[in-house]
Amino acid sequence: MNIQLLHTYNDIICLENLLLAWQEFIIGKKKRKDVQIFSRNLMDNIVALHEDLVNHTYQHGGYESFFVTDPKCRHIHKASVRDRLLHHAIYRILYPFFDKTFIGNSYSYRKNKGTHKAINQFRKLLYKVSQNNTQACWILKCDIRKFFASIDHDILLNILKQYISDKDIIWLLSMVVESFVSELPHPDPLPLSTGRQVIKERGDIGLPLGNLTSQLFANIYMNELDQFVKHRLKVRHYVRYADDFVFVFHNRKYLEIILEYVQEFLNGKLKLILHPNKIFLQTTTSGIDFLGWKHFSDHRVLRKTTKKRMLNRIKNNSTNETLQSYLGMLKHGDGLKLREELLNEFWLWS
Repeated sequence: MNIQLLHTYNDIICLENLLLAWQEFIIGKKKRKDVQIFSRNLMDNIVALHEDLVNHTYQHGGYESFFVTDPKCRHIHKASVRDRLLHHAIYRILYPFFDKTFIGNSYSYRKNKGTHKAINQFRKLLYKVSQNNTQACWILKCDIRKFFASIDHDILLNILKQYISDKDIIWLLSMVVESFVSELPHPDPLPLSTGRQVIKERGDIGLPLGNLTSQLFANIYMNELDQFVKHRLKVRHYVRYADDFVFVFHNRKYLEIILEYVQEFLNGKLKLILHPNKIFLQTTTSGIDFLGWKHFSDHRVLRKTTKKRMLNRIKNNSTNETLQSYLGMLKHGDGLKLREELLNEFWLWS
């Protein structure tokens, strides 16, 4: 049996937690018009939200929809300030609990984790499996197709119920999860190497990219895969960041078998599909594309698309803060020449 959340519904909706959530929510947002409007009658708005939650009359509102390019086009859905405040209140209570259930090699949307640590752990596994580049090392890299848009509401809520016995909390989480439905059409199932097709009819799907709770729910959802990989397949050399994950081993055939098991688990248990064009099984000789860098046996270089996006941002937003951010990123790989190119672009456009 899974460990159980000890916090109650009141711990989430109490005025103290809502006020603390507000203080965290407004960081970097004080000048935004919708935040300023909500702030004019702050206590009245927070008390009204609290009363709706106490009386179970709370209804999650709709979303503002827009697109961003970073680097590919992403469809963002932004909830109202009132709803986002509630998301922060939920996150404050649930994140510390669920974070303890995640494996160490899960790096996305977690405190004291992130892309740099995921990349460094991947590098450590490469050295370990290859015995400091003295033996052949194979890498299986996978990516889930339309991950956030494909998360199944019923499956997610059933996972949450395994950890949370408080029916009021489940009601509240259901309100958040079911406030959004993806417009993504249900994809046809991909046949496994066994010829079986596992995906069945499904209900509502999708989590909005703009919600803080979506980050936590995504990790809870993918933790099912992490636990399967660690405890059922007993794979040791595995790193995941969001829906990108890699396996490292010295035998190609072993990874081919792992791929088949992972496909079947994702299709059958989570109703997710691996992106057919983003499954790679290769050595480091040709370079492994992972989290914005191309990794070789003894070094890594910035991916071409990442480099192009970085130079474009410097051109369009030539501030010292942007420059320092990218210079810091380049310290994590072989970026001496690119550093010079970046500085030249900055002085040209600033």
